[in-house]
Formats: sequence, C-alpha cells, structure tokens
Amino acid sequence: MGKNEINAFLGAGTSYQGRLTFHGIVRIDGEFDGDIVSDGTLMVGKSAKVSGRIQVARLFCGGLVEAEVAAAGKVVLHEGGIFRGVLRTPTLVVEDGAKIEGQVVMGDFSEPHAAISSAAAEQPG
Repeated sequence: MGKNEINAFLGAGTSYQGRLTFHGIVRIDGEFDGDIVSDGTLMVGKSAKVSGRIQVARLFCGGLVEAEVAAAGKVVLHEGGIFRGVLRTPTLVVEDGAKIEGQVVMGDFSEPHAAISSAAAEQPG
C-alpha cells in the first residue's frame, strides 16, 4: 500500500458508532459518532457527519464535524466544511466558505488527550 493511499473508507449512506483507530489515511463520507484516534490523516467528505472526540495527526474537513478535536499536525477546513466544537491544532487552514463555531486554540500539543481534556474543562457550563 502506497504512502498516500486510503486505508479505509466509510461511504455515503453508511453510519457507524464506536471507536476507530488506524494508521495511514481514512476517509469518511457517511456518518460516524464516537472516538477516532490515529497518528495518521482523517478525511471528512462533503456528505459526512462526524461527531465525538477526534485525536489525529491531520484532519481535512469538507463536511460536518461536531467534536472535540486535537490535531497534532494540521487541520484544513475546505469550502463547505463546518466545524462545531473545540479545536486544538498548531496549524489551521480555513478556505473561503468554511465555517467554525466554537473554540479554537493553536499551539504545539504533544499530549492530545490532555489538550482535549483541558479544552473541555475550559468550556462554560
């Protein structure tokens, strides 16, 4: 399998609840609710709805993500992408037409679990 090949694909019209762990690249075009943990790349397609807690190296979002996210490397919100929740990442790219609703904290997060926990503690409520 090549360096840039997708390891797994959750297609449009499918839904999954639970925990997803992986290496490499995973693309979601369906619905996912739960925890996603990876040292790789998560690609959220235009028709996707992802909710829960996400800890990845890189997140590329063209759909809807409602989550607590800790990305060790980079987050890219593509045109039409919507993010709601808490986002912690050292690098954020927001294309025209993307939306963010929530809290964004930029920095170097070598401990992603701690980043999510501290962000949740900071939320009013």
